[in-house]
Formats: sequence, C-alpha cells, structure tokens
Amino acid sequence: MTVDTKDLVATISYLIGVRKHIVKQCYDEECHELLERLYQDKNATAIRYLCKLRTVLMQKFKKTDDAMRFNLQNLNNIEWYDYDNIKKLEEWGYPIIHTNYRSEKYMLDFTRMINENIDKCAGLFHDWINWEYIKDLFVIPKYTKPNVIKGEFEKYMSHIDYYPFQVYIHWEPKDYGSILYTDGKFLSVIYGMHGDYFQDRSKFKDAHDETKDNIYDFINKSFKCEIVVDCENSDVYKLYGVLKNLNQDELAKIDKIILYDDYHTTSGWDWIEKFTKIPVEHVEVSRVTDHKSLVDIQMTAGVCRDYYQNNISSFILVSSDSDYWGLISSLPNASFLVMYEYSKCGQAIKDALSEHNIYSCSIDDFCTGNTEELKKAVLFSELEKYIPDILNHNGKELARQIYTDAKISASEKEMEVFYNKYIKTLRLKVDTDGNFSIEINK
Repeated sequence: MTVDTKDLVATISYLIGVRKHIVKQCYDEECHELLERLYQDKNATAIRYLCKLRTVLMQKFKKTDDAMRFNLQNLNNIEWYDYDNIKKLEEWGYPIIHTNYRSEKYMLDFTRMINENIDKCAGLFHDWINWEYIKDLFVIPKYTKPNVIKGEFEKYMSHIDYYPFQVYIHWEPKDYGSILYTDGKFLSVIYGMHGDYFQDRSKFKDAHDETKDNIYDFINKSFKCEIVVDCENSDVYKLYGVLKNLNQDELAKIDKIILYDDYHTTSGWDWIEKFTKIPVEHVEVSRVTDHKSLVDIQMTAGVCRDYYQNNISSFILVSSDSDYWGLISSLPNASFLVMYEYSKCGQAIKDALSEHNIYSCSIDDFCTGNTEELKKAVLFSELEKYIPDILNHNGKELARQIYTDAKISASEKEMEVFYNKYIKTLRLKVDTDGNFSIEINK
C-alpha cells in the first residue's frame, strides 16, 4: 500500500507565494525538514517574495495605481504589500521601490526579476523532473511586448479560482482540482500541459505509514537488530529508498547493515555506507567457479553466527529468494522481517511468511525520487572510469552505457539530462605542474 509524496508540491507552493500558514497546514507534517530548508534558502525566498508581490499587484492593480497617483504612496507604505518582504529583497540586491512608478512598470520589473532569477532555484528540484516545465510556471515569455502582461492579467482575474490557492502562475487555467495536492497530481497536470506523460510512479509513491509503523515496531521490540542484504537479489537504489524514507531516529536503533555481495553486482553497494548513518559491513563473497555464487550460503552462515555468537535476536532480511525460508525456519526463536521486490518474489514464499506471522513488505513501495545523491555518486564513479579514453566514445552512447554499468533503470529523458548536465560539460583542467585532467562539473 502506497501514498503520494508531497515534497515537490510543497516546494512549488513555497516558491509561488502561497501563504505560509497554508503551506504549513498542507505540508508541514510530511515535509517539515524540507520546509525548514526552504525558509533558509535565500534564492527560494527571494523568488517567493517576488511572486507574492506580482500576485498582489495582479489582484490590486488599479487600487495600487490609484494609491500611487492620487495619494502619493508607494509599495512600501501601501497596506496590502508586505513591507518586510520588500525590505528583505532590497537587502539582497533586488531593487523594488522606485519613484515616479506606476503599476504597469512594477509589473514589468517583478516579471523581469523572476524571469532572470528563477534558474537559481533549479537545484531545488531533482534531475528526473523536467526543469523547463517547472520554470514555465514562473516565466512570462515576451512580457515586454504589447498586451502580453495585459493578457495574463485578464486571464488570471477571469479564472482566479482555477489558480492554486488563487496565486498567480503562468499557465492555461483549467479546473484540474487542487494541482498542489500531491506530487503525482502535480506531475500529471504539468507534463500533460506540455503534451508529455510522467511514467515513473516510484518517484512520487512512498510506503504507507502503516508499513513504516510495522517496521518501527519490529525494531523497537528487538533486543539487537541488524539488516542483512542479499545483494544479488536486491536493488541497491530501492533499498536506499527504504533507508532514506524511514525515520532516522528509528533506524539508529539498528546495530548494523551487512551486505553479502558478489563481484557481478552493481558498484552501488560500495557506496551505500557513505549515505547512511548505520554502520555497514560489506562481505564480498568469492566464487569457486564463475557459474556458482556462494552468497546465499555465506549469508545463511553469517546470520546463524550472529544469532548464536553475537546475540543478534532480530533480522531484517532483504532478499526475494525463497531459499532463505530454510534459514528462517531453522532459527525458530529469532525474529525476522522480510523485504522483497514484487517482480522477484513468488507467491509461495509470501504465503509461508504470512502463515508463520512473519511480517513482509516490498522495497518497491518506497519512494525513489529522493535517492539521487546515491545514483549520482555511482554514475560519476562509472563516468570517471571512461575518462582516460573519453575521446573514443560518443557522449550519448556513453550516457546509456554508464546507466547500464550502474544498473540504474532510467528513461531516455533522464539519460539525456545526465548527458547534457555532466557529459557535455566535462572540462579540461591543467594543474600548476602542467598536468592535464578532465573534470566532471558536479
């Protein structure tokens, strides 16, 4: 059972200028840490304040113009504008208040500053999201041409109830319901607006709270608990999604993660310990022959040793291999929780686990949208292997090969983004001794 995430819509809501109490009410429970980071981000907050100014000016265009014409007021002393926001923007180098200005000039100024500075917020969004679709919500193209701003104003005022929380964005308004309800809803709408379709649901689907609570309950009831991973039968990026989306205070109660690995698996397993605070032991299992892996035997022996010698009472077993039922049934006094992948796990083992009241869940249910840091580390590592012979490769084909080497499933668009951001931008460097090297623009 899964639910849609809200990280993306919380970020959009903050940037476009949705009132802070509404942002907190809608998203604080799921996205508290994210919102705290946004509050401290100068570029995000500057765009937020500029968007708020533009929305208020849209809503009170004539009243603002009249206040400046007849009452000799300016934005910093008109009651419906936030003086503190204006003051902060000017401290940050955004010239807001001008003399002899009218509403039209201010609208042009706000739009220009948003257009020029929105790219500073690109880093708030994952590479798997099409930044141009996000950017289009803020940028008004050709805004200096006659009737462009007027057309946006008329469209906004005549369809204001279709705009999210009645805040101005650049789009063709339609009754989609609340487009900022969940990440899935938002992605569906904005990709559809561009004649596109967002396919990878794992990016915005996360395990239900009930699933997470069952995992926490298992950990809390354990005397000593460790995570044991069959790397041959598990996806490192999905497992990292599990670790990333669980409560870190609860995970801190786990003694360690033991990775039982074979040299045929992805290099991602070599990186996972750098992205988790749980101690990691990486056991690389040698083969007697190339045709026979000994990971399952070594892992079975390791679990038995930890149970009998190291007083580990509980194991979170990450594998879809039904052979481990023999291990589970041979340690009746140990506690097990099993994490599997839907496509690799048969119904028979699921039924056996259920009949013996052993809780199981799928690592496919956890969100992978926020696992980019691990994926990038692995991709950069794979790219560096090709750098000595980079001139012998086609850049686009190299991008595909690197994803294959890293065993990361990705759309053509994601690989294209990686190619454009990191392969096309490879730079030649010369150190003080005159030695050449190629640098990845991370």
